[in-house]
Amino acid sequence: MALAALLFVGLSLTSSFAQVGISIGIAPPPIPIYEQPYPPAEGYIWTPGYWAYDTGYYWVPGAWILPPRVGFLWTPGYWGYSGSNYFFNEGYWGPTVGFYGGINYGYGYGGQGYYGGRWVGNTFRYNRAVTRVNTSVIHNTYVNKQVVRNTSSRASFNGPGGTTAKPTAQQEAAAKAEHIPATSAQQSRVEAAKSDPALHAANNHGKPKAEAIKALDRNNEAQAGAGKAKGKPETTSGNSAFGRKQGDATTRTKGSQNNAYGKTQSASAHASHATKSHQINTTAYQTAHHPQTVSHRPQPVPVRQARPAASTHTKGQTGQPNKKKKSSNEEPGGGH
Repeated sequence: MALAALLFVGLSLTSSFAQVGISIGIAPPPIPIYEQPYPPAEGYIWTPGYWAYDTGYYWVPGAWILPPRVGFLWTPGYWGYSGSNYFFNEGYWGPTVGFYGGINYGYGYGGQGYYGGRWVGNTFRYNRAVTRVNTSVIHNTYVNKQVVRNTSSRASFNGPGGTTAKPTAQQEAAAKAEHIPATSAQQSRVEAAKSDPALHAANNHGKPKAEAIKALDRNNEAQAGAGKAKGKPETTSGNSAFGRKQGDATTRTKGSQNNAYGKTQSASAHASHATKSHQINTTAYQTAHHPQTVSHRPQPVPVRQARPAASTHTKGQTGQPNKKKKSSNEEPGGGH
C-alpha cells in the first residue's frame, strides 16, 4: 500500500509525459566512468548504462541493441526528483529522441538528443567523433566533432544536486509520439544485472568494475549461444548484422510473396499426393522486429520479440580489443 501511494504521488508530481517506474528516497550514485565496446555489427544502436533499483541500486551496463524498427532511436530512462523522492522515468524507442533529464550518459548522449549516429534511409551511420567503432567491421561512418560536449558532470538524476534541464516543447512532443518500450534484449540485461552482486552499488560503492561488466557480457553471449543451439529466438545482442535490410519494404514484400507461394505449392502437392513437398522459410521481420506501437507513454511491460541470430525492462557483444585505462578525471563515457 505504501509503495502504491508513493507511485501515485510520483505520477502526479513528475512530468505528465514521462512513464514513472519506481520511486526511492535515496539519490542514485554518479554515472561511473566506463569505456564503450565496439558495435558487433552494422545496425546496432548504443543504449547507455544507468542505475536501476531493486532492494538497492545496481548498475545496468550499456549495450549495443538492435532497434525494434528501422528509423527508431533510443531515449534513455532517467531519475527525476520531486517532493522527497527520486522517480525513475522509463526509456523508450521512437522516431526522435525525447527528454532524458539532461543526464550526460556519454558516447553521444550528452544530455540533449543523440549524436552518436544517425539514420540515412534504412542504414544507420556511426559518428566516430563520439562513438567507438572498429572500421574494419563497420563501414557506415562519418565524423562530426561539433557535437562533442566536454562536461565534467556525472550527475545521474535531474533535480537539486543533479542536473537542472527542463524538457523543450519538441521533447514533450516526442514523448507523446508513437513509442515502443524496451526490447526483450534490454529487459533480459536488466534482470541479469540485478542478479549479479558485483554490479550492486552496496558492493561496488558506485564504481562497477570493468571485469564485472565483461562477465555479464560473456554470460549473455553464452545464453544466446544456447538459445541458438536449441533453435530458440535469442534475447541478447551480438553479431547478427541488422544491416541485411530486414526492415526494407522491398524485402518484406518479397517475404510475403514467398510465403504465399509456399502455401500454394503445399496445397498443390497435397492434392496430387506428391511425395515431395516444397517448404519455403521466410523471415517475418514485420512480426519479429515491429511490435505494436503504443501512443503517449511506453508501458513498462515485457515485449516478446524474435531476434535475428544475435548474441546478448527497462529499467551483446563480441570480444573487445584491449582497452586503455582512463584517468580518474575523465568524464563519463569519454565526456561526449
